[in-house]
Amino acid sequence: MERIKDYNQALIRCLYGWKDGQQPMPFEWKPEHILAAIDVGTNSVHMVVVRVEPYLPSFSIIAAEKETVRLGERCPKTGELTPEAMQRTTNALRRFKTRAESLKAESILAVATSATREAPNGQDFLKHIHKTLGLEIDLISGAEEARRIYLGVLSAMEFQEQPHIVIDIGGGSTELILGSGHEPRCLNSTKLGAVRLSREFVTTDPLSNDEFITLQTYIRGMMERSVDEVLADLKPGEITKLVGTSGTIETLAMLHSSHYLGTIPDPLHGYQISLKDLQALIEMMRHLNAKGRSEMPGMSERRSEIILPGALILQESMILLNQETLTVCQRALREGVIVDWMLTRGLIEDRLRYQSSVRKRSVLSTAKKYQVNLTYSDRVAEFSLSLFDQLQSILHHWGEEERDLLWASAILHNSGHFISHSAHHKHSYYLIRHGNLLGYTETEIEAIANLARYHRKSGPKSRHENYRNLVSKTLRQMVDELSPILRLAVALDRRQIGAIRAVTCTYDERSKTLKLKLTPTHPEDDCALEIWNLNEKKGEFEKVFGVQVEPVLQHCL
Repeated sequence: MERIKDYNQALIRCLYGWKDGQQPMPFEWKPEHILAAIDVGTNSVHMVVVRVEPYLPSFSIIAAEKETVRLGERCPKTGELTPEAMQRTTNALRRFKTRAESLKAESILAVATSATREAPNGQDFLKHIHKTLGLEIDLISGAEEARRIYLGVLSAMEFQEQPHIVIDIGGGSTELILGSGHEPRCLNSTKLGAVRLSREFVTTDPLSNDEFITLQTYIRGMMERSVDEVLADLKPGEITKLVGTSGTIETLAMLHSSHYLGTIPDPLHGYQISLKDLQALIEMMRHLNAKGRSEMPGMSERRSEIILPGALILQESMILLNQETLTVCQRALREGVIVDWMLTRGLIEDRLRYQSSVRKRSVLSTAKKYQVNLTYSDRVAEFSLSLFDQLQSILHHWGEEERDLLWASAILHNSGHFISHSAHHKHSYYLIRHGNLLGYTETEIEAIANLARYHRKSGPKSRHENYRNLVSKTLRQMVDELSPILRLAVALDRRQIGAIRAVTCTYDERSKTLKLKLTPTHPEDDCALEIWNLNEKKGEFEKVFGVQVEPVLQHCL
């Protein structure tokens, strides 16, 4: 074991360019982790099981599973996920969970995307999965999906500081990402996918000329705005390369290699397809029916039903982006989920290190967008975290994840002023909920928005729609207990001038009294307005925790 450790220490020095005896960061020998990542998509459910090797840092795939479930075949009248589609997905997830457990996976990281995101009963379906299988699935936004796809691609490809455009064509959405190996310049998600288009536009088999032209025109119209956003972030004279990921593009690569090379390379990673050859493939496939397409080498029966719309999305995107060649990358969302897990735990310190602060940067960017007074909101955040830390294990038992949500809500609690001072707490909820915060799941964004919503006026109530949107009793309890902490933090800077430098909590268990000892920034300041506001705002805190709150100036003791 010591020999292996010595070898890996040498390998790490090589990877980071350290000289003998030089180690800028303290190195801790960390054990390997077995993790599973599941992507519940519109067309398929995918899973990878990986061995994370923190000492490299890297991961290797030890198993991969896929099942076509067509979750996106929703009820045409209501838009809801159908019972049949939900049952197919549940069965696949049950099998995947058993497989992951048999491989000793310590955690199963699962995300749901377009189909679940848009269906009115999508959240109910995720609750059912949690209740039935004990599997927690995070619902993520289109922008967050794009970010994690980017992470997955970066884990497999070196961009060499050159701008690359990544395209991921799914069953319900298409993601376009622009980046050069550092922070993504553009994250775009369009409601355009192979299953969605097949359901809405395709009624003939083989595809009639009229439907082909209609489909092509619609795709071009839908992709134009997304492409324009990507191109707008390019600097003059920059030359880009195009990278493609996921099922549709991998299938097209297999069809292409089989037709032009007579064999299908394994792996497909790095395989290239020209726009000219793609157009020839499309022309060939459009005259075949689904059965004929399914007989093409590399084509599955289920994929043959949706391949033409997916291929047209790629064709029109390449034309609009002025790209003649696409390179296949076999890592995408699932691997990005793994990379994100590693980043949040500090296991990656290399070229992806900027991504570890994505949450903080996204919150601050959103605050700037809504013209939040960051000096003030940062003081409120500091007070919130100070109260949280001092009262942990005394009045509450929340951990680091909830602490992070409290920080985000404190920074953004006043964002509603961007719309109006009147009822600004309600406006804050709306802006946060629909602000596309990166690094957070939809469930976490809902929690942040609710915390900000209840920083003033009435406390959480079951009749409030936003409160009912919280998907679990645990989340509602978290909002119940942390929003009163945010209220006290807001009161501590009532004049928004930093009148109070610090707050110290002292709790008397026998009398159920919480004393807030306030240290003023200026000794001559009596902080009368802050103390008055604390007394006004403490009611919700006292009700939730069953205590008496007594604010007192430290220098008056």
